[in-house]
Amino acid sequence: VVFPFPWTSMRLPKAVFPVHYDLSLHPNLTSLDFSGVVRIQLDVREDTRAIVLHAKQMHISNVFLLSPEGVKPLEVLEYPRFHQLALVSDTTLTKGRKYEVHLEFAANLSDSFHGFYKSSYRTSSGEVRVLASTQFEATFARGAFPCFDEPAFKANFTIQIVREPRHIAISNMPKVKTVELPGGLLEDHFDTTVKMSTYLVAYIVSDFLSVSRTTQHGVKISIYAVPEKIDQTAYALDAAVKLLDFYDDYFDIPYPLPKQDLAAIPDFQSGAMENWGLTTYRETALLYDPEKSSASDKLGITKVIAHELAHQWFGNLVTMEWWNDLWLNEGFAKFMEYISVDLTYPELQVDDFFLGKCFEAMEVDSLSSSHPVSTPVENPTQIQEMFDDVSYDKGACILNMLQDFLTPEAFEIGIIRYLKKYSYQNTVNSHLWESLTDVISNSTIFNDSNITLAIMDTWTLQEGFPLVTVEVRGREVRLSQERYLKTDDPSLTEGFLWQIPLTYKTSASNTIHRFLLKNKTDVLYLPEEVAWVKFNVDMSGYYMVHYAGEGWNSIIKLLQHNHTALSSNDRASLIQNVFQLVSIGKVKLDQALELSLYLSKETEIMAVTQGFGELVPLYKLMEKRDMPVLENQMKGYIVELFRELIDRQEWTDSGSVSQRMLRSYLLLFACVRNYAPCVEKAMQLFNKWKESDGKMSLPVDVTMAIFVVGARTPEGWDFLFEKYRSSMQMSVKSRMKTAMAVSPLQDKLAMLEQSLDGAVMKTQDLPDVLVSISRNPRGYKMAWDFLRRHWHTLIKRFDLGSHTVSFMVAGVTNQYSTREMLNEVQSFFNSLTEESGSEMRCIQQTYETIEDNIRWMDTHLPLLQNWLNKHSGKLVHEDL
Repeated sequence: VVFPFPWTSMRLPKAVFPVHYDLSLHPNLTSLDFSGVVRIQLDVREDTRAIVLHAKQMHISNVFLLSPEGVKPLEVLEYPRFHQLALVSDTTLTKGRKYEVHLEFAANLSDSFHGFYKSSYRTSSGEVRVLASTQFEATFARGAFPCFDEPAFKANFTIQIVREPRHIAISNMPKVKTVELPGGLLEDHFDTTVKMSTYLVAYIVSDFLSVSRTTQHGVKISIYAVPEKIDQTAYALDAAVKLLDFYDDYFDIPYPLPKQDLAAIPDFQSGAMENWGLTTYRETALLYDPEKSSASDKLGITKVIAHELAHQWFGNLVTMEWWNDLWLNEGFAKFMEYISVDLTYPELQVDDFFLGKCFEAMEVDSLSSSHPVSTPVENPTQIQEMFDDVSYDKGACILNMLQDFLTPEAFEIGIIRYLKKYSYQNTVNSHLWESLTDVISNSTIFNDSNITLAIMDTWTLQEGFPLVTVEVRGREVRLSQERYLKTDDPSLTEGFLWQIPLTYKTSASNTIHRFLLKNKTDVLYLPEEVAWVKFNVDMSGYYMVHYAGEGWNSIIKLLQHNHTALSSNDRASLIQNVFQLVSIGKVKLDQALELSLYLSKETEIMAVTQGFGELVPLYKLMEKRDMPVLENQMKGYIVELFRELIDRQEWTDSGSVSQRMLRSYLLLFACVRNYAPCVEKAMQLFNKWKESDGKMSLPVDVTMAIFVVGARTPEGWDFLFEKYRSSMQMSVKSRMKTAMAVSPLQDKLAMLEQSLDGAVMKTQDLPDVLVSISRNPRGYKMAWDFLRRHWHTLIKRFDLGSHTVSFMVAGVTNQYSTREMLNEVQSFFNSLTEESGSEMRCIQQTYETIEDNIRWMDTHLPLLQNWLNKHSGKLVHEDL
């Protein structure tokens, strides 16, 4: 008799909890499969006859129960749809008694980027070498060994791995001994882990080499990489030591493991993963070559390491109860990147970039398909979809707003209290608010003792963000709030109310004033009349501001005559707000463009890049339609606007990190836009570099601009491809890859097909290449055809609901702005089944974005045309 499966829910029952896993694995890197044995000690909390746990795509055998009565086999039932196994006993397992279950299992190494998967790399002599590594977050531990694969089932793990002598094995904990097995194999035994979730278990079998150092707190840090790249690990080692010491002190809780390894994996889907004691990284996110890597590479690597190490406390030590509160992990780690790097590497000027995260979050959060930071999820696809800009970036932005509201000192005390109280446990949203509220009630800073962090529920339990409208009449400031939403259905904005910690400064004083807006409307009074007022100081709040009446005019006047009276973050936020307000009809396009004129005097990176961020998309929409005249006029306006700043850039690597990143950005833009002085200089440098067979060293910060110009000729493109094939420098390769993808040579863009088989260009790089080609006016049709043609392969390789899949969907489709293209996009996605992704949120998001583009173009094209006609050629003479 086959019994019906004894459990019907996707979530595991709470009758049985794992206490300890004894996991023994034998991967075979030649036949690309693995076998293993797991013994799980159980804590039975309710009488039951079935033990329900997870296993996915593996062969299970020899299952028996060890109980006080002895050993007996168990009936094994499988329910593949939920990846569940039920181990059924013919007698009851009694509450409170100790049992152990033993299972043997076998499976193939996965050819995706998750579970226990195969990775490979090519040595400089052309030999292909294979390794095996793991990626278990969110629901893939079950593909590597049978387990209770939900974050709240924390347990201790003791791991053993069988390997050949030519390989090494590493895992979460240090190796305690190696045993020789018959047949020349070795078995490595690792120490038992602390109590942790399954998604943080990790192990790698490879021929990596390592470099090590010990932190001030006595933790051994090692960086692992393939042998020929081990000389690119010094910077990561330095950063990891510094950052782990920082967190040890900041959180006032010692890092609980004896070591922390950071491993650079040749095939890796996301940026990095915070496995406890063995964090894993894409090679570009860890390897740094002082000769060839740029300022932005250094900043990026430092931030990724800071992010993963922050997780060792936030996420690993204290873990969310379920994936609906993933933001407690990710919003925090993203926020801590900025706190920690600012204090450990002040020269990286990380604060210049935080705002960008809030703008990115607002991009998706302004659509009605957005979701609350904390939102119910059930199945694996929905869980994967939580790893998005809302969980990471909005999470970080609301924490930043909270820190600003509470003061950094009170915030840190509250965070430490939360981590200490819930160590080795699981939490929900409200636990964090309670820990922070306790601090406020004991604090002297807040005279209003009944402040509670219930205000935070308005930011985490409802989607979207508020638009605050400010109208100044003499000393009276009238305030009102509504949801900012890109839609033509105003009823969708109803029913939203936030508690908004407003900040503002005025022309009359440098003080930052505070006001908590709890209602739909309110009024505040200034001590005197002022020339201008700026709300949301430095944009530390997650909201937009509209200045009604004469408000925008007074700000435009200020920017044109004395822009440095406001900080560069304030200026960036005004640029973003004013253009976003055009989209919802609150501000006329003319007014936003008038404000943009001040940019000819702007020199700070955040304000300059935000200026580009609002203006460039306008011509990107035109490139995918047939309107060359207006498109070129728009491009001309932007080049003219920034021309003086572009002309001042030197082709060297001098200056601060922000200045160097601004230089890379501006020269790349100028070359892509065919600005003659830039193209000539780049061509000259590219030819010299090519003549030296790529041996001449180029200024790192401008290599991207040089490669982009070089890739415009067939010989140049082929030369770059050759160098790409042989290079071991990850950061240089990534710049070559982008340059090749934005080339106007249509036949060369077939490089896309090559990245699918992964021989020369790794499959992990395909999403970036695909999106670059779809941004290329000569390539976007090819990219859209490719996405449709290979859809089923792509979702298998990168997983439904993953950030990678939504990045490809949005990247390829979200710059269309015609009904006809919207219909084409809809007819493709509507033809999918739920199994092939029809229910993914990113599809709704792209439909809404295209709708918004259509509305924007229909409303504003004639206005843009008139304004540009009036302003063409005027810019140059303005200051004479």
